[in-house]
Amino acid sequence: MRPVAFALPLILAACQPAAPDPRGVDRDETLLTVSATGRSEARPDEATFIAGVESLAGSAAEATRLNNEKMARVSVALAKFGVGQDDLQTQNLSLGRVDYGPDRGKYKASNNLTVRMRQMERVGEAVAATTDAGANLISGPSLRVSDREAASRSAYAMAYKAARARAEAYAGAAGLKIDRILAIRDGGASQGEPIPLAEQAMSVQMAAPVVAPAPPPPPFNPGVNVSHVSVRVDFALKR
Repeated sequence: MRPVAFALPLILAACQPAAPDPRGVDRDETLLTVSATGRSEARPDEATFIAGVESLAGSAAEATRLNNEKMARVSVALAKFGVGQDDLQTQNLSLGRVDYGPDRGKYKASNNLTVRMRQMERVGEAVAATTDAGANLISGPSLRVSDREAASRSAYAMAYKAARARAEAYAGAAGLKIDRILAIRDGGASQGEPIPLAEQAMSVQMAAPVVAPAPPPPPFNPGVNVSHVSVRVDFALKR
């Protein structure tokens, strides 16, 4: 009789239904997958533009000297707007002889800096100051939100709420209700930022200085940046 006593619990365990997989639907549930998007707006708090200096001279040494002096003046001018050394990044250094056109035989030196500014209300003023200091190649600006994750949080919530509302509409139409959430998949975010620098670049060639009243700084409006996020949610529906 002792062998029978051990076999009985095994037989009873085999007859019990298996525990449902928490990642899947039960037999009395219906799977519904919904995709939705969310949108948020944030005012950019960083501006990036390129300030370049280009110099011509009869020798390579003279062209380099003139260019270095101008770039030093540009850096000093930007420092007045809170732009430190960590906010300046050299993008291009070049020196070469001109072999064509009216400047043939001269040497051209150029230096381009990427400038990052956090005083958004003074970007236009800073651009004007760099040209006054000797910059003759200006492009940008590109505007961004420094904390993109924080800027997108409201979009995440909006995306999930939209998915939930859509699932409830489907469930109601089918005579069902949402029983539980099986999975939430982040579809990533896209930042609706201004046109990249390379696509909106403009070149300002500085002519001989003319005695005239200083013009006002160029108008600058940061506007807002738009973030789009997407989410996919698996719902389990039941009656």
